[in-house]
Amino acid sequence: MDESIEMQRMPKVFSMSPFWLTGALAMIALALSLHRLDLLLPMRLWRHALLAPDSGDMRQLVFYASDLPRLVVCLLAGAQLSLAGAIFQQVLRNPLAEPTTLGVSAGASLALSLTMLYAPSLLFGGQEWVALGGASLGMLIVVALAWNSRLSPVALILAGLILNFYCGSIDAVLTLFHHDDLQSIFIWGAGSLNQNNWDAPRALLPRLLAGLLLAALLARSLAMMSLADDSAKALGVSLRLVRVGALALAVGLAASVVASVGVIGFLGVLAPTIVRLAGARRFRDRLVWAPLFGAVLLWLTDEIVQGFTGAWAEVPTGAAMSMLGAPFLFWLLPRLHALPDTVELSAVHRRAARPRVVIWLALGVGALIGAVALGLGTGVSAAGWAGWPGAHAGALLHWRWPHVCAALVAGTLLSLAGVVLQRSTGNAMASPEVLGISAGASLGLIALVFVARNAGHLLQSAAAGAGAFATLLVMLMLGRRHGFAPARMLLTGVTLGTAFSALVTVLLAGGDPRMSSLLGWMAGSTYDVTGREAATACLLLIGLGIVAATLIRWLEILPLGEAVATSLGMNTRIVRLALLLLAAVMTGIATLLVGPFSFIGLMAPHLARMLGFGRAAAQLAVAAVLGALIMVGADWIGRNAMFPFQIPVGLVATLLGGLYFMGLMLRGDAAQ
Repeated sequence: MDESIEMQRMPKVFSMSPFWLTGALAMIALALSLHRLDLLLPMRLWRHALLAPDSGDMRQLVFYASDLPRLVVCLLAGAQLSLAGAIFQQVLRNPLAEPTTLGVSAGASLALSLTMLYAPSLLFGGQEWVALGGASLGMLIVVALAWNSRLSPVALILAGLILNFYCGSIDAVLTLFHHDDLQSIFIWGAGSLNQNNWDAPRALLPRLLAGLLLAALLARSLAMMSLADDSAKALGVSLRLVRVGALALAVGLAASVVASVGVIGFLGVLAPTIVRLAGARRFRDRLVWAPLFGAVLLWLTDEIVQGFTGAWAEVPTGAAMSMLGAPFLFWLLPRLHALPDTVELSAVHRRAARPRVVIWLALGVGALIGAVALGLGTGVSAAGWAGWPGAHAGALLHWRWPHVCAALVAGTLLSLAGVVLQRSTGNAMASPEVLGISAGASLGLIALVFVARNAGHLLQSAAAGAGAFATLLVMLMLGRRHGFAPARMLLTGVTLGTAFSALVTVLLAGGDPRMSSLLGWMAGSTYDVTGREAATACLLLIGLGIVAATLIRWLEILPLGEAVATSLGMNTRIVRLALLLLAAVMTGIATLLVGPFSFIGLMAPHLARMLGFGRAAAQLAVAAVLGALIMVGADWIGRNAMFPFQIPVGLVATLLGGLYFMGLMLRGDAAQ
């Protein structure tokens, strides 16, 4: 049965119809707006301020040029994003599709950042065309990456996730070297709705009206996409033409919003899903109610944000929308009974002849020793390139070895954690980064910094591990009911990652000085790792490696299935909990060393399996060596590529890993 038909049969969750649900939220938002605006300007002066504001009265000027345009922008932007989300979901037959998860918003935002830095003259004619070009390119990349998987829901989400990570990494690199130039675009890119004129409403209104008109013209053809392809063709629907036209319309709507107000996460998936669960089963109904509900939801969120005081008054509405949307999606996931559980994306192309583990390990360890020697003894300094033997190389050894050691330990731990997660959940796409576990470890550390800024390394490790394990528990609760299906696990990871990014944005906007000490770490820098911390990390790696080696039998049996494991006398619940706890501790320590973002936990286990190492012991050993090798190489590249500036190792690993995985998906190796 077609996936869209299943979506239409989703049970009604909300007792109120879309009309009453939208109306109730609109009344609350209206009451908040009237109260706030009345405090700014007495209601008796509103008509005069709207028609002919007194230039000598600052309250009237703010009312006319700032508050009213902001309210209108909320309504227009919310309606456009929700309409785009409804179209994306219908065309792609994917209830999770929306501008954020498909990489459209990330592509538009990165295009604007690059243009502002390197070709600002292109912005003189308006930034919407630049945003549209970036959004279109982002959508094309996502479609190309998922093409070999026939645009399956999981493949599309994964491709969008990779593109979001990749664009975010490039943005982070640009911010490191052009912080002052991009400071304004940082807050704007997080979805700030502050206005000082009516330009944004004038730009958004005609685009929304045109979008609604085109969507109405395409409504019948799009509704036919709820049928199987053969049935739709039999009814005279040109699927290719309709898909291309509808996707172009949705991309244009999303790009217009990004160009005007920045990225607003989750709204494109929240509004269509909520109205569907409230009873709007037909696509025509969602075309009406999704824009209305999205407009009201963003309006209400913005009113709540404007109620903040003090340092929190500058929190971007887009970031707040992501934080408010994440808990709702966690609540919603178990209720999406019809979410298509497609084949898991794994790169299990084993060779006919089983490779010799000893030979490959010897080659890998030799390459790792060479990379460590290169990282310790060769690099750029103030005196130029220095290598073994040389006075400069010896003098810099004291500073270099903690960084190299931290990269090696982090790469090894993330690789081991990735193998443990994949084998314990039976999901080949499980990894600390994709499932949001690294983000959970980061949240634990951020919470500790706000409670006890001068906490020691042991306490920091405990906080990061606790955050990672708490995230794992959430993943277990959400995934266990549906057998750790890839689509649900990936969406949960996307939700956690987006919520984490939104929280960081909110904290940065709040201006708390405690966040400044975490900026370099969040980018994945090893610059602040001391020799003592590096030595401690090595000891922890040895201990955790020994623990992982003793659990190889569990890792070998669990992928065989629940029935087989139980028949062999294994208590799968306790075993899986112990393995996930081990993965959480590994992830927490690695996150402390290199920050929350890299693809090592996903990439190294896949490389090991592609080489033919499917047994638990062999995969653990080979993945550990490969992960360490990649991270040590990334550390060396980051220190020397743009000397005297240092690119954090986490960003370099993400850039390298993103390219690798994009190539993997283009070849179809990640979609078998």
